[in-house]
Parts: sequence; C-alpha cells; structure tokens
Amino acid sequence: MPQPHPAEIVRAGAEVRGTQSFVHVMASVWTRPSLTALEVLWRWAVGVPALWLIATCGWLIWVGVTDDTADPARLHLAHITVTNPFDAAQRIAFAGSQLLPSVLHSALWLVPLVLIAWVAVSAVGRTAVLRRIDPTLPPRRAALFVLGAMRIAFLTVTVVLWLGTIYWASATTITGPTARGEEPNLVLYFTLIIAATLFIFIAWALTNWVLSIAPMLATLHNLSPWQALRAATRLGPMRGKLVEINLVMGIVKVSLIVLALVFSSTPLPFETYTSAGFLKIWWAGVVLLYLLFSDYFHVVRTAVSLALCREYDAR
Repeated sequence: MPQPHPAEIVRAGAEVRGTQSFVHVMASVWTRPSLTALEVLWRWAVGVPALWLIATCGWLIWVGVTDDTADPARLHLAHITVTNPFDAAQRIAFAGSQLLPSVLHSALWLVPLVLIAWVAVSAVGRTAVLRRIDPTLPPRRAALFVLGAMRIAFLTVTVVLWLGTIYWASATTITGPTARGEEPNLVLYFTLIIAATLFIFIAWALTNWVLSIAPMLATLHNLSPWQALRAATRLGPMRGKLVEINLVMGIVKVSLIVLALVFSSTPLPFETYTSAGFLKIWWAGVVLLYLLFSDYFHVVRTAVSLALCREYDAR
C-alpha cells in the first residue's frame, strides 16, 4: 500500500474541523510509522540516558544513606503493611527525612542538566519531525529551543503549584489535626487532592496551548520567539479549536494511563501461575507500549496543529 506524501497529512486536516480534524490526522499519521519512529528516536535519545543518570544517582544516595548496605530496614522500611496505614506513613516520612537532603543536593545539578539536554534535543527532534511532515518548512531550531525552555518553565511552575496544594491539603487535614490531638480527616484530604488535581489539569490544558502552538507559528512565519508568543494569543477563531484539541490530548493521556494500569493488573488474578520474572517482563512491555502510543499522539498533535495553521493561513 503506497504511503501518502507528507504534505497530504496537512491537507487531510484541513478538510474537517476541531476534533474531527484530530481524528482525521490521527488516521493519516498512523499510515506514516516513520513519523512516530522519528519522535521516539529523539525522545528516547535524551530520555534513556536521563533515566540512567537519575537511577544511578538514586542508587548512590540509597546506598549512602543505608551505610553501604542498601538494607531498607536501616530506614525503617522493612515489613510495611497496608493494614496499618498510619505506621506505614510514619515509616515513609522517616525515610523521606533521611533521603531528602541528599536528593535535594543532587537535584541542584541533575535537574538543570536534564532539562537543558531535553530542551536542546527537543528543538532538533521537533524540527526533524516537522520537516518530515512537510519538507518545505524551514528549520527554526533556536526559536524552538527558547520556546521549549519557556514551556518547561511553565510546566515547572504548574508542578510546584500542584505539590504546594498537596502540602497544604495534608497540613490542613492530617498533620494539623494530629498535632492538636484530633483525628485526621482522610476523606477531606483525598477530596481536596482530587479536586485540586482536576482543576490544575484543566487549567493547564486551557492555557498551555499558547506555548504549544507558538513553535509552529515561529516555523511557518519566520517569527522570533516573542513574536510567536504574541501571535499565538491573537489567533481569533482558531483559538477555540486549539483549546479543544488540547483538552482532547489531555483526555487521551489520562486514558492511556488508565489503560496502562488496567493492563498492568491483568496478570494479578493468575499470580499463582505466573513467576516474578514474567510479571516484570509484562510490566516492562506495558510501559513500553504506553510510551510508544504517547509519542504517537504527540506526533498527531503536531500534525493537526500544522493542519489548522495552514487552513487559517489560506483564508
């Protein structure tokens, strides 16, 4: 079966609107596996070394805190049971207090290094994917680097806000009442966490589309990063479609996580007939499939954003 020319993916998205455009381009990208392969290549080229570096630092911290024994009993983590959640929480809190200083010390150099490497490789990788979709697009790696750094900064602020909300909820419903000799309110705690997570998730989906479409505008119209951001806030009718697609992408990501959890638990009813080695291989396969499909949908969003920009430029 002959594969469509890369430009046909862009034209395909212009035939329909909104979510329909997303579905139509999704089918077109599926027929071009080389696009997903290129996305996987650049993401894993930085992701795999980053995970190895994080795992190595984590192991060194763990061994150092446990006096070169790697024994969880040194941090009171042995024999934790779910039947006594308060005892488990106290043990985990103690272990966290022992690990936190070393973790923060390593994070001071590790996190900036990983983020800079990610932004740099993503600028090259996203340029390659865009030019694979439409070879007529000019490379704008420097602009994509700056805009990628801005998006990472915005994501960092969002994550810090979410963690701060979790800390506030725990102080309000658990640690605060416990310090006053009262019973902690776990129902209110989980209610606040779920509500805050949904609110921040929706707020992210409704706002980060500006930083998502800005690299496309910078590439299509040869704009500087600041001009691209300004243009992204002045898209008129196209804004609603981008918000819609962003919400759809958020739902897709949540659905992928739910499916991954479901497939991860599938072998558990048959644990008497399976080995620990089989479960590890199964879980590794589930994680691998999740990452592959996640990368595929990132390509779909890139292609549909390009399709919408081409459509509105033609008007």
